[in-house]
Amino acid sequence: MTEQKNTNDNDLPKDAAKADENVRYQEVKPVNNKRSGLIGSAVAILVILAIGGSLYYYTNQQASKLSVENQSLKSELTQLQQLQNTYQQRFDNIDSMFNSQKQTIDKLQNERQTTERQIQDLQTRFAAISSADVKSWLLAQADFMVKMAGRKLWNDQDVVTAVSLLKGADSSLAEMNDPSLLEIRRAINEDISNLAALTKIDNDGIILQLNQLANQVDNLRLAGLERNGSPMDKNDETISGSLSDWKQNLSKSWKSFMDDFITIRRRDTAAVPLLAPNQDIYLRENIRSRLLIASQAVPRHQTETYQQSLEAVSTWVRAYFDTSDPSTTAFLDTVSELEKQPITLAIPSELKSPTLLEKRVEKQIRNLLAQNEYAEPQVAEAQAVEAQDAQAVEAEHNASESVQDAAADSTTVDAPVTQQGE
Repeated sequence: MTEQKNTNDNDLPKDAAKADENVRYQEVKPVNNKRSGLIGSAVAILVILAIGGSLYYYTNQQASKLSVENQSLKSELTQLQQLQNTYQQRFDNIDSMFNSQKQTIDKLQNERQTTERQIQDLQTRFAAISSADVKSWLLAQADFMVKMAGRKLWNDQDVVTAVSLLKGADSSLAEMNDPSLLEIRRAINEDISNLAALTKIDNDGIILQLNQLANQVDNLRLAGLERNGSPMDKNDETISGSLSDWKQNLSKSWKSFMDDFITIRRRDTAAVPLLAPNQDIYLRENIRSRLLIASQAVPRHQTETYQQSLEAVSTWVRAYFDTSDPSTTAFLDTVSELEKQPITLAIPSELKSPTLLEKRVEKQIRNLLAQNEYAEPQVAEAQAVEAQDAQAVEAEHNASESVQDAAADSTTVDAPVTQQGE
């Protein structure tokens, strides 16, 4: 608009010069043309003035509008500079945070590598401890079996169970595959051989024989009676029909009368008081009770009680029962055989393997305690490093959240600036 204004100002002198030339030209013309020339000049001047005023007004309006726009642009530029400074400060803060986090992460990575090496070392040690735990369990199992074998041997005199337990202990030690246990295994095998050489006693068979004797007590016949229950000696006491035998008949009648009151039996053995009527029932029950005591003494290996009970049974049978009867003879023969039957074994007073195995168990326990004392500080250090790693991860997470918040704030500030530019 300024260039247009200058152009109009330059054209005005030129028009004025042309107007002067026209006036001069008109002065040459006739007088009639002077009036019309003045009117045309006035009109031209008015037109020129109107055009100039319009141009001036238009130029002034455009200048005012441009001034307002320049002021608005300056204010927007000021705001943009302020925002740029704010963003620059935030970006500087974020860069410093990233740098510090990077340093922290590098430090933590170094610590993590150190921790991983320590963890691998601990895992190796734990694996060794685990294998040691299995061996310790097998060793403890073998020790328990050997001790149980001793209890079965000395308390119950159960040789078969003791041998089975010793074989189980030897199998447990064989699973450990440890050459240092050969001496203990040799002692266990020696104990097994010594126990296997012992004479076996059939306790169950002895108890069954005693029970059978108790069932046969009712079949024994008391001594001093005929098989038909009549007296052993009985004379001919028939009365004759002749009068000349009156003395003999009287004697026989008197004797027959007296026999109803007194019975005489002959005994060839030593005089023993006879049983009262119905007293043989108590005798038979006493014999059964003695046989029961003998059968209970067999599993308990009470030799004295066993022998005393059988001796009492043999004495009572010989005293009160008919020894000539076949059933009584067989009964006494069985009792005599049982008296000769031993119910206890010549068990050794001690075994060789328990002492050696107990020493080895004590040594294993001391080794495990030493390993645990060494492993506890290592575990504590590993836990501390893990806690540091957790703190570092949390700090990294907080930093990322702060960066995201800053980006969100910048997006929020850009929105109104863009609207103002539009």
